[in-house]
Parts: sequence; structure tokens; C-alpha cells
Amino acid sequence: MTDIPDSHPRKSSLLSRKKMVEASKRGLLADSAMIAHGRGEAFDYLLGERTSASASVAIREAAARLLSATNPIISMNGNSTVLAGTEAIKIATMIGCPIEVNIYYRTEERMRGLVRELESQKEILIACSPPEEHDAISGVEILGLVSDGRIPGLEGPRSYCSARGIEKADVVLVPLEDGDRCEALVGLGKQVIAIDLNPLSRTSRTATVTIVDEVSRALSGIVDELTGKPNPGEWDNDLALKDALEVMCSASLRI
Repeated sequence: MTDIPDSHPRKSSLLSRKKMVEASKRGLLADSAMIAHGRGEAFDYLLGERTSASASVAIREAAARLLSATNPIISMNGNSTVLAGTEAIKIATMIGCPIEVNIYYRTEERMRGLVRELESQKEILIACSPPEEHDAISGVEILGLVSDGRIPGLEGPRSYCSARGIEKADVVLVPLEDGDRCEALVGLGKQVIAIDLNPLSRTSRTATVTIVDEVSRALSGIVDELTGKPNPGEWDNDLALKDALEVMCSASLRI
């Protein structure tokens, strides 16, 4: 799989699979992680494995809301850390916010492993960045090991969060979120920016801004949009979801 030629039309997708397999062997992912990834790939097929026009607009709106936030946070689970951790670190560097590891199937071993993974990704990013950016990258704080906050309305480990992260945040960027948590966060008055390839999921329909796109493409798009410093506009999330569905429904026309 490492010898996939650049000309292969699905090289990016195949490399993502390889990352997931390797991460699973290292104990970073939940047992159901590959099922979730495969389900996302199916929706991405319908999108043509590219960022749609409506997703691009959502990405711009997400960047604008992150820039205007008082206390933004990026919440990462196992899949998103493995697939797009570096992009999340870039965003955190640009807007000066922490990253919180927060997972549905929570174990101490996985939490520590994912925090170490993000710290390792920071070091790799520093090594390939200009010297003037090193301090900002190294200054990105990785939260999650101390669960001193709670999300009201949820029970057990699913309610755990960092008091200096999700609990304090006014805007939460959360790829691949659970529907119950998304509803709870919105119910607390927080803006939730979700990345979800399923426009019919409860997360997609509940979030403030939903980006219907593959997680690494979406986060890379946010990085690009942040440089332009966009301003938030009027946003109709239902319309964005309908646009995404229309793109998927037209997939047969591409045959």
C-alpha cells in the first residue's frame, strides 16, 4: 500500500485506510473505529471524494466563527487524531487555542496514547516549519488527561471534559462527534462546528455549522481559509445539508 503511485485516483483514501490500520494495531482506536471510517468512505464516494461547493462555504463560515470566538477549542477523537491531527494543530496554532482529546469509548490507555500522538505530531510539524513558527506550534496545549469539567445532560464518562477546554469554550470545532454530545453542547449555548460525512446524522442536523466533507480535507480547508481572516455571515445549516444531499443524490449522473 505504501507504493501506491501518485496517479492512483484513490491514493489519499487508501493511505487513510493504512493510517487507521496501523493506529488500531497500536491501540489508539476503539474497536468500532474501522466501521465508522468505512461508513464515512461510503458517503465520500457519493461526494466524488472531493470538497463540494456547499462544503467550501461551510468551511469558510467555520473559519470565521473560530476567528471571532472568545474561547475556541478543537475536540479530537481517535479517528480524527490519526487522520487529521496535524491539520488540527495548524488551526490551533493560527487561532491560539488548545486541543482537547475527548473520546466516546474512554480508557486511560487510549487517552494517554492519543495525547502522545498529538504531541508527536507537533514535533514533526515543528521540524518541517520555519523557525519563526516553532514557539507557536510548541505552545499548543493538548488537554484531556485531566477530566475536571462536565457536560450537563450526559451521564458517565461521556460527560467528562476539560474545564479549560470544552467546558469553558464558546465555539467547539469537533470532527466526527456523537449526536448526544452535540445536542448537549448546543443546549449549553455553545456554537458547534461539526465535520460529518453523513448529512442526515443527528450531529449534522444539530450542529451550528456542519461541514459535510472528509475530515482531513475539511481541516486543511479551514487552515487555508484562516489566512484570509473571513467574517461570520448569516448561516442556514439546513440549507447546507440539503445542498450536500443533492450532491450525493446526483452521484449517478457521474457514471
